[in-house]
Amino acid sequence: MTVDLIEEAAAPPARARRSRRRSDVRRNVTGWAFVGPFAVVFIALLVAPLMYALYLSLFQKSIVGGTRFVLFGNYLKAFTDPSFLDGVWFVISFSLVLIPLQMAISLAMALILDLVTTSFARFSRLMIFLPYAIPAVIGALMWGFLYSRNFGPIADFFQAFGAKGPDLLSSDLIFYGLLNIVTWQWAGYYMIILYAALQGIDPTLYEAARIDGASQWQIVLRIKIPLVAPALVLILVFALIGTLQFFNEPKILQQLAAGAIPDDFTPNMYAYQQAFTLANYNYGSAISFALGAVVFICVYIFMFTTRKRGSFLS
Repeated sequence: MTVDLIEEAAAPPARARRSRRRSDVRRNVTGWAFVGPFAVVFIALLVAPLMYALYLSLFQKSIVGGTRFVLFGNYLKAFTDPSFLDGVWFVISFSLVLIPLQMAISLAMALILDLVTTSFARFSRLMIFLPYAIPAVIGALMWGFLYSRNFGPIADFFQAFGAKGPDLLSSDLIFYGLLNIVTWQWAGYYMIILYAALQGIDPTLYEAARIDGASQWQIVLRIKIPLVAPALVLILVFALIGTLQFFNEPKILQQLAAGAIPDDFTPNMYAYQQAFTLANYNYGSAISFALGAVVFICVYIFMFTTRKRGSFLS
């Protein structure tokens, strides 16, 4: 009897429960009111097109047989298609050169700017970041003009010394021409991420290291770089995803490179050719999702490896 009275007294009144329930409903409605517009746009412009592309990738259309459901037939074709596999190999090999180069340049610039506190350093940060703010189309067209052997300033510079300038739009050098463009455009963005990480380090760590007799180079190697390792992993993942989906720069330079950049130069360009040039939307969709699978596998392998080791720097 006593236990029942205690439980009855401890239980909240029904009115209080209803009030809390109404309050929870109001909070939920308010939250969905803020999230709702974004959710509608997200579903309409991303989720729905992806689902439709996935649906298309499961079918095959031909003049004789019409549209047939082939399930994973287009994917099997993609992973045995030399054009797709060559494009995947190109972006992977491009990543192996580009990403370390970008990270080294952005880290070096961030470390230098972290040491300099003058107004010139603030101006330098803005100038280094500026290429990222330039649209990729404009940047590619600008570099296409600079690379031109007919009226480009690089060719004029070499001609002034009686030499023949390199043709960075040729088949032999287009790899390096694209490497320069992408590094120029993205190194400043990655530098800002690393600079922000460096600014978040407690300065007392540097003071303690100096008291122990550490040189500036030792502080960089033993304190700064290890503490910004998470930021380095972040930009590496960003760079890996972006490079594997390489499209804008080679597509813009394709008309200027005189055959050095074919339609199947990268997987995304090959998917674009199949869908919008040959009107083979089913196979183009399958190539896009196959590339997505390659990106996911590459990123997962990297994240799994770094998680096991604790850091890719250790």
